[in-house]
Amino acid sequence: MAGGDELTALRERIAELEAQNRALVADGTVAASAAPEPRAPKRRWRTPVSIVAIVLAALLVPIAVLGTWVRVQLVDTDRFVATFAPLADDPAVQSFVADQAITAINDNLDISGMIDNAFDGLAELNLPPRAKAALGLLRVPAKQGVQSLIDQTVTKLVASPAFADIWQQSLRRAHSRAIAIIQGQPGTAIDLDENGTLSIDLGVVVDQVKAALHKQGIGIADMIPKIDKTIPITTSDSLVLIRTLYQVAVAAGYWLPWAVLGLVVLGLVVARNRMRAVAWTGAGFAIALLLLAAGLGTGRLFFVGSVSPSLMPAATARVVFGQLTELMFSTIAALVMLSVLVMIGGWIAGRSSSARTTRGAVDGLFAHARRFFDAHGMDTRGVGRWLDRWRAPVLIAVIVIATLAVFASRPVSTAAVVIAAVCIVVAVILIELLRRPAAEGSQDAGAPNTGL
Repeated sequence: MAGGDELTALRERIAELEAQNRALVADGTVAASAAPEPRAPKRRWRTPVSIVAIVLAALLVPIAVLGTWVRVQLVDTDRFVATFAPLADDPAVQSFVADQAITAINDNLDISGMIDNAFDGLAELNLPPRAKAALGLLRVPAKQGVQSLIDQTVTKLVASPAFADIWQQSLRRAHSRAIAIIQGQPGTAIDLDENGTLSIDLGVVVDQVKAALHKQGIGIADMIPKIDKTIPITTSDSLVLIRTLYQVAVAAGYWLPWAVLGLVVLGLVVARNRMRAVAWTGAGFAIALLLLAAGLGTGRLFFVGSVSPSLMPAATARVVFGQLTELMFSTIAALVMLSVLVMIGGWIAGRSSSARTTRGAVDGLFAHARRFFDAHGMDTRGVGRWLDRWRAPVLIAVIVIATLAVFASRPVSTAAVVIAAVCIVVAVILIELLRRPAAEGSQDAGAPNTGL
């Protein structure tokens, strides 16, 4: 009997609860929670498409950066000259050019034979024995003096501002001919031979040395013949790389960055969790660009090993490669910084518990600051309410404008990224301080009434 009574009581309790539930549903109190909402159809294709688009964009970023760099840095003659012109002031390059110029003069001018012929002619004259003996003693110092004079003249010329003009003229002429060869134009292999060695015309330097000797009244300058020699800058392997990069720059240097941007937009639009996609996009770009920087470091070792010591000293090769890639490394550093900022922004705006905690703490600080300003008569009123309503579009506009400004100031620099990041942070702080949420306004308005 006891078991039957308990079962009866349980049934009565269930019936009572069902009646209460029906009453609540009829009253509308639990209608939203009790009645299941129709689920939106699952679009399972969105996540794979987003992943593929973002991964492709990350893989194409290094190629886009290389293509844009080649297009801006190597294809344009003025930019090429501006890149390599500072090499004329580098001591390692000056020493290399001076050594090459002196070697070229010595190869084409027999200083020792010329001095010997002069002294032999004097010895055949009817000179006193002491004069003939003195000639024998002066023969070696005369050779050393002429050689020292040529060495000093070449060294001073290479270290003078006039050499910078010679260097720029040679670079401009060499670059024009290099582009002509890369494009397949015939009859232009003067400073860039068909085997792929890009060189600087040394004849111009020697002509300047002859002019300097003439100014000093040294008649030996007339005996220096016309020098037809060039100083190699890059080897054939490097030219193959330059030709490949040139073709990439012409074919894709302009549109590939926009293709990468389009893939990023596609990946973010179709992503189910956009902020997470933003964070992963920033992380992927940062990793790809760091790998590109590592590849350039390996390329530096390969370049130095391929051209030294056969073509130039290792120190000179490192200076040349560093000057060539200085702008590239600065661009990569700027883009890595931008990618990291995007990754951090995507994480902060995400749905993770840590992100929500961070946002809650920051929102609390801004809410406290807004109440402080309102208490001191700095209420933004209608402007603040409008700014609160349109906060998201305003923030998006600020971010888009700052990003476009970074990429518009090509080549992208670290300074541009830092300035853009600072502007975005300042804009966010101003928006948060100036906006006036309706909830805060109602709480503030209701506070005095509660006290009464």
